[in-house]
Amino acid sequence: MRSRLLRYGVLGWLVHLALFFALPAAAEEEHRPLIWAFGDSLTAGYGLAPKDGFTTRLQAALRSSGVAAEVRNGGISGDTAAQGRARLLWGLRGLKAKPDLVILELGANDMLRGLPPAQTERNLDLILAELKRRQIPVLIAGMRAAPNLGPDYRRRFEAIYPALAKRYRAPLYPFFLDGVAGNRGLVQADGMHPSPRGVTIIVGRILPVVKAALRR
Repeated sequence: MRSRLLRYGVLGWLVHLALFFALPAAAEEEHRPLIWAFGDSLTAGYGLAPKDGFTTRLQAALRSSGVAAEVRNGGISGDTAAQGRARLLWGLRGLKAKPDLVILELGANDMLRGLPPAQTERNLDLILAELKRRQIPVLIAGMRAAPNLGPDYRRRFEAIYPALAKRYRAPLYPFFLDGVAGNRGLVQADGMHPSPRGVTIIVGRILPVVKAALRR
């Protein structure tokens, strides 16, 4: 009886030891990357049902490709870069966790209002500086200027995003609306915001860049 109890005691200790070393690995396997899409109406999903919004579709696409990420919506319709900068800190606090990646998508409303590109760049720079200080990786999603603003404005505005990407050594997705802008079949009646079909194209094109940014 004594040897049997001793044998069971040793077996129990071994099982306990195995579980002790397995727990960190299991916890690591269960980690779900947190992505925060911080932007304006394009990330907020303006005019779309929640199931058709950018963040919902991106999360589904990531999980279908084997990345069990959670994508949270940090978009507010109408926000300029300055307004995004003003809410950055409370937005981060609201996440209750440090994001593994921030998709920074701001500047379109600055452009539509004809705000000085230098002002937009300054506000985006301050956002990126704060995220860098917190050691939060960023994927910069760029924007193009409307043709009616003239070639000089367009040149100065569109130069903002590659300059910031170089300055902060951050990955850049040059144009958030790539493949959708200007196509009436892929935008809503306002001619600017993507339709559900448009979101599908946006997600499909940005997906490899998001996955690469997570791996970084």
